[in-house]
Amino acid sequence: MPVNKSAKTDNKIIDLIANRWSPRAFADKAISNNVLKSIFEAARWAASCNNSQPWRLIIAEKEDPEEYNKALSCFNEKNQRWVKTAPVIGFVCAYQLMGEDRKSRTYFYDTGMAMAQFSLQALDHNIYIHQAGGVLLDDIRSSYEIPEDVDVVCGFGLGYQGEADILPDELAEREIQPRERMPISEFVFKNKYNNKFE
Repeated sequence: MPVNKSAKTDNKIIDLIANRWSPRAFADKAISNNVLKSIFEAARWAASCNNSQPWRLIIAEKEDPEEYNKALSCFNEKNQRWVKTAPVIGFVCAYQLMGEDRKSRTYFYDTGMAMAQFSLQALDHNIYIHQAGGVLLDDIRSSYEIPEDVDVVCGFGLGYQGEADILPDELAEREIQPRERMPISEFVFKNKYNNKFE
């Protein structure tokens, strides 16, 4: 049975946020194009500075083994152990410019906004995403002909949740560990930096 890891919150939040987490075990079940398009549509409507929409996504599906293996080879060995269970894997990229020539100061932030919406829309379809910084940036850039004015942000696995026991032992253990977060007072300040909001 897949693990239910709903957040134990101190304050009320919506269920989609409480239930969002990053499993490493994915079920052997394809995601339909219609569902994928719904998830991408949520990313499409994220806020961005000057409506610049800098997010760029590259995906590969397990149904196309050659392209899937190419993408898989762009994850580091540690992350390949679990991401190979996902039916869809890919990379998040961020276009640096606003318009044709002006560097955007917020392109990474905006891309994060899009991925937050992507994550929640996915969960509305009972699909989870696990994003990973452990990718081979140069390999991704050359394999996918990514231009110099686009940054590779991270990789991801996307799919329906699977059973923890399909993972190597230490990852299976991590899959069932409780989720933890620092309290609000550690990151929200009032009137000046480090003056805790309580």
